[in-house]
Amino acid sequence: MPYDDDSVPPARRARRPLLVAAALAALCLTAVTGCGGGPDGAETGAASPRPGGDAASPSAAPTPSASPSAPTTPTPSVSASEPLPRGPLTGRTVVIDPGHNPRNREHTKEINQQVDIGTGRKECDTTGTSTNAGYAEARFTLDVSHRLRELLRAQGARVLLTQDDDRPFGPCIDERARIGNEAKADAVVSVHADGSAVGNRGFHVILPAAVKGGGADTTKIVRSSADLGARIAGHFVRATGSAPSNYIGGGTGLDTRDDLGGLNLSTVPKVFVECGNMRDPQDAALLTRASWRQKAAQGMADGIADYLKG
Repeated sequence: MPYDDDSVPPARRARRPLLVAAALAALCLTAVTGCGGGPDGAETGAASPRPGGDAASPSAAPTPSASPSAPTTPTPSVSASEPLPRGPLTGRTVVIDPGHNPRNREHTKEINQQVDIGTGRKECDTTGTSTNAGYAEARFTLDVSHRLRELLRAQGARVLLTQDDDRPFGPCIDERARIGNEAKADAVVSVHADGSAVGNRGFHVILPAAVKGGGADTTKIVRSSADLGARIAGHFVRATGSAPSNYIGGGTGLDTRDDLGGLNLSTVPKVFVECGNMRDPQDAALLTRASWRQKAAQGMADGIADYLKG
């Protein structure tokens, strides 16, 4: 769950009628189950607020002039001595952004500091959610990201991670975006799991809205990101058998946000994937299963490859 990085639906959300139609059409073409939605077939309401949400408040920590994260270099998926195999994605660069950091909980002061997201300020990062049994979202995202990295590498892609549990906290949301931008990535996927109410089930893909203000300008990546997101959604259905969210996206599995720094600050095609709801027992049973996580990684890899070869 991205918090800003988050996926708590804001009270007001950007609408993009033409973009929704285009993205939904792409989803319908790729998903074998069509666009009928989840088990309930319709949006049932917004996700419930979660601890650590990213809305600014008077009690928020003082705003620093720059990201509190220490400068970092994106974690390469291969060493300099290990050549990538040749494949259909040779020459392509993909950045995988595992949501949150397992040690964020030990650095609440640092992650609560606010950073610039172009159109405002938000917390550097959050701890993420967990299942009721204590399986942390940050552990889930790393596991799926490692699986996704190997699937993409096998096709020849150069893959970078924004973090690999190799730093004390973060990176902050602005730095996560910067890593993808500086890598000149052909695609960036931020991996998450939601923390909504029981009964809210299924996955959804968050797309960037058209945002222009401050240091944010997504106008050049809105359409390409929508294409990337729709292809991932369609292949995610095929690979996992999971239905699109029954509480966000009106059964399409697609949601557009204008309040996420990780999307607002991106200059390359980027989406967030909420793989399921960790707070729903049925979804949690899937998310905690290694075989399902492999299917989730496969669905994302297939969608990314479809986009890059399209």
